[in-house]
Amino acid sequence: MSLFKAREWWGTTVGEEEEYDQGCLCVANIDNNNNPSDKIIVGSYHGYLRIYKPSPTKTESGWSGYKPEDVVCEMQLSQPILQVEAGRFVSASDNLHLAVLHPRKFSVYSLTGTSGAVAHGTNYSLSLAYEHNMKRTTFSFCYGPFGGVKNKDFICVQSMDGTISVFEQESFAFCRFLPGALLPGPMKYVPRTDSFVTVSSSRQVESYKYQVLAVATDARSKEETINIRSGKRVVCDWVFNLGEQAMDLQVTNFAGAQPSIYVLGERNLFILSDIGKLQSIKKFDYTPTAFVPFPSVVENSINCLISTNTNTLMVYQDTTLKWAAQSFIHYQFRYVLLPSGLLVCLVYYHELRGVIVTLDEDGHLQCSYLGTDPSMFSPPSAELRELDYNDMDKEMHELQKIIRKQQSKSFAPLPNSKADDDIQIQVHVPPNLDSPSLAHEVEIQDEDPIPSITVKLSIKAKTIVNDVKISVHAPPPLAVNDNLITFSSIEPMHAGETQVTFYMKQTIVPTELRAEITAAYVSVQGAPRVVHTPVHLPVKLIIKPCLPVKNASYKITIDTNKPPVNLNDLFPDLMGENSGGPGNALGFKFYGMEPVVTLLASKSSQRYRLQCDDFAFLWMLLSELVARLKSQFRVGHASDFRISYDSSLPLQEYFDVLDTHFEARMNEEKLEKMLDDRASQFRAIQRRLLTRFKDKTPAPLANLDTLLDGTYRQLLALADAMEDNRRAQVQTSSALSAATRVVTLLISLWQDMNKDEVAILESTLSPNVATSGTQVENAYLDSKEFTVAGWEEMTDVAVTHLLRTCLAKSSKDATVNPAPLTMLRDTTKLKKHIALLCDRLGKGAKLAVEGYTSASQPTHTSPPAHRSVNQTPSYGTDSSRKSRKPLETTLESMHSKRVSADENKVPEGSKFGERRNPHAKKGRNELPSLARGDETFDSSNLPPLSDTAKRFMKKTPSKGLSELVPDLDDIDKPASDDESDNMMLMNGGNELVYGL
Repeated sequence: MSLFKAREWWGTTVGEEEEYDQGCLCVANIDNNNNPSDKIIVGSYHGYLRIYKPSPTKTESGWSGYKPEDVVCEMQLSQPILQVEAGRFVSASDNLHLAVLHPRKFSVYSLTGTSGAVAHGTNYSLSLAYEHNMKRTTFSFCYGPFGGVKNKDFICVQSMDGTISVFEQESFAFCRFLPGALLPGPMKYVPRTDSFVTVSSSRQVESYKYQVLAVATDARSKEETINIRSGKRVVCDWVFNLGEQAMDLQVTNFAGAQPSIYVLGERNLFILSDIGKLQSIKKFDYTPTAFVPFPSVVENSINCLISTNTNTLMVYQDTTLKWAAQSFIHYQFRYVLLPSGLLVCLVYYHELRGVIVTLDEDGHLQCSYLGTDPSMFSPPSAELRELDYNDMDKEMHELQKIIRKQQSKSFAPLPNSKADDDIQIQVHVPPNLDSPSLAHEVEIQDEDPIPSITVKLSIKAKTIVNDVKISVHAPPPLAVNDNLITFSSIEPMHAGETQVTFYMKQTIVPTELRAEITAAYVSVQGAPRVVHTPVHLPVKLIIKPCLPVKNASYKITIDTNKPPVNLNDLFPDLMGENSGGPGNALGFKFYGMEPVVTLLASKSSQRYRLQCDDFAFLWMLLSELVARLKSQFRVGHASDFRISYDSSLPLQEYFDVLDTHFEARMNEEKLEKMLDDRASQFRAIQRRLLTRFKDKTPAPLANLDTLLDGTYRQLLALADAMEDNRRAQVQTSSALSAATRVVTLLISLWQDMNKDEVAILESTLSPNVATSGTQVENAYLDSKEFTVAGWEEMTDVAVTHLLRTCLAKSSKDATVNPAPLTMLRDTTKLKKHIALLCDRLGKGAKLAVEGYTSASQPTHTSPPAHRSVNQTPSYGTDSSRKSRKPLETTLESMHSKRVSADENKVPEGSKFGERRNPHAKKGRNELPSLARGDETFDSSNLPPLSDTAKRFMKKTPSKGLSELVPDLDDIDKPASDDESDNMMLMNGGNELVYGL
């Protein structure tokens, strides 16, 4: 055991589940006892004020510690307590009074004690002397003899908006607004210079004279000075640049030492003189949490006690470390951006001089001292005896057996079932939406209020589990009111319950309604565990009913083998103005978005049609329709119910969305290159200007200042263009994800795939599209290679792998060597590979995962029901697959010339390489009508396909990215013709040539 520890003298836990921070601890002789002894004053954010008078006694086993009679006073106030201080705050008395700062009130109390009869002790009471109601939310306060007043303490209260309010005890003096205030910082009063010292949001120590603040006003009444909003006449006395955020500030005025200002930063301790000169600085290799300076026995030096986030107390003499001791208080991080930890004060008692009082954010209050308690135990001398090596060998073998046995037990297999989880999450989704809606800070503009739904979570534990963190992930555009919930402890008999509200926040294409609830905790065995639970949200959270639209650009028709269902019965929760109608046409609309999705049900055939002017918006209603149809007939015990898709695959519509997403990625690359060129040019001009300004014989600027101004405007325009392009990337990524889900679902219905085949297809055409455009980043430090791949590159490699393995046309085309992952120049090959994938699936090829064989030895016989991933298929011979004709699709014209040997060409006779003419005569591509039993309809009225790129990227000009930046000729002060002719910019700004 180490001797260098903070020895506990007295300690207790203040309150239960209360929070504390800097300013909540104060030590003073608050009852003004003639026999002075310091009392410990603690205030909490829950409004509890407690006063302690420690009086432990020495026993044989140590100090007696906390006793109930140590509590002098306990009182609950109406508001949270931000800060407590003791001083001479009452004009009619020179005694110490207690000042308490609330968010909207400043109160001063007096503590009086009445001696009890015989041995009943002293009865203490806390009475209010006066209070000031604040017009602004307060942050902290400081006190002192402002203006040189004798035996009195005035108060200066700092507000959250940078306003300081000065009170001359019971009366209000003035309010001043500190210039440039953004966030409040620590503030103290310097008696020697009669000034206030604070740390501003610009990380500078600023000093303001009290007299300057007192006279700097244009207000003629008290009401005007309270409502002040500017500080144009307030001037700093001096400013010192810290360069980091200040955590605390203290002013020292000890005998035998120079008055100093101590500022504790995040990594340094700054010691300044009272006139703003830097005296010394101490850099830490740890994170400090609080500090307190105190006088030293050495002349012209000051000691400083600093607490760290590792529960260590450091004692410095000026900047030299003299002592380090470990504290018993358990420090915990709760907020990363708000460092809080041990609050340190020094107390002087008769029995013990220099007691250290520490308080952490959880309420652990401790009085300790620095020193050692050496153990008085002396081990007895061992008896000398002869060593028996045989017995030692036997004992060694026995110990080795015990060690091996314990090691075998320690490597237990990891739990792999939900039954081994210590907690369970139960989710209850209500059938109705919230009324009224709880959505807030939404970015959607809609004529109807954005709905929300509150989900109830119940966490049950088998054993007592501590520190359970519940995180909620909602897929965009959905948002959640609270994405992180913490339970300090959950008992088996008392389940933890909470509520989470989901709502739609952004105007992007929704892709899924499945949220994820994750609980992280530490098991009884000490192992970290994670439990996941999905939450399926209703579709009415993002969709509202509207009138159906007759004509649309994109249409999808699915077939069933059962009679059509009335749409009113299929979508009872999305009945709008068509409620009570025939039930063969419904209209839906996403909140904040214009496209209308129309759902039609045929009266004579077993078909359903979805149509919309935007292809990506079809996914959510298509998946909802398929799920509700399966649920409808599953309830009716129809085991032979089947949904199929016999129309042409909408590959051309899908490729339009793909091209739009790839175009946004290319625009990002171009914008980054242009921004890098303009930045290099800007730095080159700056270097040239700096050389001109430093020259003793200055030369003409030759319009360099004009060029600098124009380049700066170009940088701003490029930055705005990048922000617009990133917003477009979010839109196109969501649209591509939704369109991919539509295509994979239609392919699975078209080929009647099982679950394994659908999983392979979805892993190949992944619907998970990163919004940033880049999904894989692999860095090889040794070879200095860096690969960046997006969705297009990954999908191209995955589809190519399928075409060369289980979908290979012959053993010659089959290979297992993966293609290199490189950036695509365009999407031509990717679209060709996707078309080949669909063509070979239409000819009878099958995706399978069982019976793996080598591709170098293909099987030419009839394939089994489940073919190997690398096995060559025999088209048209798979009896387990229903024979289907190749689908006709609208696809961009493929290159007719022969592709290279490493590419798979389009098979002859395939319709995937032809473009469909929308005005051609009726053929296979034309869909039959869904109304009145008429099996034909005129497709010539269909509007042409809209430009998806213009729809998603409205802010990007079609002339090119180079026109996003302004020309140098359009700036406010153009250069003259003869001067501009003598100036030339080369190599993107890296070289400037004059006089050409």
